[in-house]
Amino acid sequence: MEGKQPKLRDQVRAVVRVNHYSIRTEKAYWYWIRFFIRYHQMKHPKDMGQKDVRDFLTWLAVERNVAMATQAQALNALVFLYDSVLGQPLGEIEGIVRSKKPRKLPVVLTHDESMAIINRLGQPDQLIASLMYGAGLRVTEACRLRVKDIDFNLQLIVVRDGKGAKDRTTLLPASLVEPLQSRIKEIRHRFKEKSDEYAHPVSMPHALSRKYPGANRSLEWQWLFSSLSLCADQFGEAVRHHRHVSSVQKSVRNAVSESGIGKRAGCHTFRHTFATELLKRGNDIRTVQDLLGHSDLRTTQIYTHVLGQGFAGVRSPLG
Repeated sequence: MEGKQPKLRDQVRAVVRVNHYSIRTEKAYWYWIRFFIRYHQMKHPKDMGQKDVRDFLTWLAVERNVAMATQAQALNALVFLYDSVLGQPLGEIEGIVRSKKPRKLPVVLTHDESMAIINRLGQPDQLIASLMYGAGLRVTEACRLRVKDIDFNLQLIVVRDGKGAKDRTTLLPASLVEPLQSRIKEIRHRFKEKSDEYAHPVSMPHALSRKYPGANRSLEWQWLFSSLSLCADQFGEAVRHHRHVSSVQKSVRNAVSESGIGKRAGCHTFRHTFATELLKRGNDIRTVQDLLGHSDLRTTQIYTHVLGQGFAGVRSPLG
């Protein structure tokens, strides 16, 4: 008698983790797969195909008016499902109505507005927001920093497994050297004293937990910003995770509201502001691209439109 077929959720999770995709990618893919199934009245994907995928993606564009990037993410999730999980490749999907929702220019802050928000935050969120603004980090990248990722000698921050599973380096702002050194010194002290928060191992990337056994109990792999509570890892072991992104986002939203700046700003606004400030100060756009970790220069070029640099040298006929 054949063994029971794993649930689709478990099949997706297994293939995602074999391919070392991030937890965020796993969650995003499962969101769209589940959405696709619900749209088709809970039919199993193996009983559907190219036409059903086309209908769903067209509905997202026409009825839900999603952005182009959102429709593309949904397509990627379904291609992954059929190609890598079900072994039923979709091939070329023709006839999809593509989303035409234009990409909006990002909201950016002035330096004074950024500092007004940051100074209203308590610790550790103030330091996390400072890293987003000062180093161009995404909120997930800032929360995921470990002791070993700060290079004080070269004044660099190593961002590991960023968006697209890419590693990169970015600036370590001079003004954050002392606060980060103090934080790491305190972590080192409490770690050596075997304080309660270091009684359990830290969570690790899927493959590295086996490749480097014991690393999850070492000082170098400790989170800079730990969660107060424990959670279970992929093997069911109690581990300490990094500070939850949503708690930082909530703190920043509250600080924006209290600051009275009158802009719809959030954590990602600090990253936008980092990019525009560098360009405003004459830095090369390719350098900014590298610091942000953009694979396509066109993604970075949107900040030149924010600054109006695309019109440099052009004078209005009005004078």
